[in-house]
Amino acid sequence: MLTMSPRIFLAICAVLGGVGLSSMEFVIAAEAKPAWQLDWEKTIKAAEEEGAVTIYMTQGFEPVFRDIFQKKFPRIKVVSATGRGPELSQRVMSERRANKFAADVYISGNISPYTVFYRAKILEPIKPLLVLPEVTDTTVWYEGRQHYDDPEGRYIFVFEGTPRSGEITFNTKLVNPSEIKSYWDLLNPKWKGKIVSVDPLVPGPISAAHIFFYRQPDLGAEFLRRLHADTDIAIVRSNEQMLDWLSSGKFAFGIGARDVDTAMMQGLPLSQFLPGSLKEGSSVTAYNGTLSFFNRAPHPNAAKVAVNWLLSREGQSAWLDTTNQRSGGLYDSLREDISKEKVNERARRVKGAKFLWLNPAWIDDLDTIRDIIKKALASAGKGK
Repeated sequence: MLTMSPRIFLAICAVLGGVGLSSMEFVIAAEAKPAWQLDWEKTIKAAEEEGAVTIYMTQGFEPVFRDIFQKKFPRIKVVSATGRGPELSQRVMSERRANKFAADVYISGNISPYTVFYRAKILEPIKPLLVLPEVTDTTVWYEGRQHYDDPEGRYIFVFEGTPRSGEITFNTKLVNPSEIKSYWDLLNPKWKGKIVSVDPLVPGPISAAHIFFYRQPDLGAEFLRRLHADTDIAIVRSNEQMLDWLSSGKFAFGIGARDVDTAMMQGLPLSQFLPGSLKEGSSVTAYNGTLSFFNRAPHPNAAKVAVNWLLSREGQSAWLDTTNQRSGGLYDSLREDISKEKVNERARRVKGAKFLWLNPAWIDDLDTIRDIIKKALASAGKGK
């Protein structure tokens, strides 16, 4: 056996120990970053190499990405196409028929993604895109879960959940809201001839109210029938006419009115029922807050960055503040860990209140609903 002096032995140990320590420090440094962060940094680098992300979106999202996302990720150019859902969905499908795959992400309401993109099987799952822990953490989302609008729960991510109480507007000089405790109270003979509705047979925002009435177990087809047969309901196509009639007191209630907040800010005597104030509750749906990711996307990494940012605290706060400045606070994010200061009380989900989520698949009920309404109006001598 070879022998060595204690001094040499200690020197060798020191050298070996130093090498081992340096190696361990290197390993620890490499492992210091969690997997999600390495994935995120790699994605951002790849996205910057792609150089752009193409987002088809309704108009309210444009300033969010142009003014905030673009500054945060200056090397990812935001290319956008804005418009209404039907227009954008038609554009997407026309481009694809021409073998052109321009769009990465679609951000809008909940109808076109389901009725057009999902049914056409041109969407990719959202979950594989989600990287940031603050996005994947289900506890920060309403009801402790992430919401999707497609039956498989994979393709149409819902980040908005706004309640509505039947799209009912009332004249505050004629109606004491505390006396209306149920939707059925509208059928009280006291209000006969005092209710006006936008044309219930024409597609529009009123469709969501009708689906809610039809699907709410305590209302259903009978409520829809009696609302249109027994109340001497007036039908109007002009929103301006409806607001004028309601404000002047010609009618006490209006169903399906738009721009009510603008009218209220102008001092007109109008209001709407708060979520949870009526016994049967309110509907909840995404009027302008779903996102979808297209297959064959030209910028998949940039799309991944955009999706994670939009669903983050920063992204949802930016969207909520921007859209509510324009709308008067009529939308609410499904993230529960951000400020809801700018959300109007008529758009807030009240704890303990009864809510019915509107399933986009229920849009298929509209033919049945309109048939019920058409027959009810005809029975009241109001048929076309």
